[in-house]
Amino acid sequence: MTTKRRKRHSPEQIVRKLRDADAMLNAGKDLAAVLQALEVSESTLDRWRSQYGGMKSAEARRLKELEHENKRLKMVVAELTLDNRMLKHVTEGNW
Repeated sequence: MTTKRRKRHSPEQIVRKLRDADAMLNAGKDLAAVLQALEVSESTLDRWRSQYGGMKSAEARRLKELEHENKRLKMVVAELTLDNRMLKHVTEGNW
């Protein structure tokens, strides 16, 4: 058995595949055929539906950008908090 290489899908691709999956399911195809056509697993499709269900591609792209910015800002806050604690420790002279 060969293993498939893992793909990263952009938010636009995910929204498009979700739309295609809904269209195929409404046309009467069974779930196994839809999953094979989209080349994803059932758990991936379920995860995408919970995360991107009902979104447009522009909204999904904006969500990813905001998540990335939020992650970056959290890192900045963590670094500043560490610097602040270090400076307090040094100024107290407890070292």
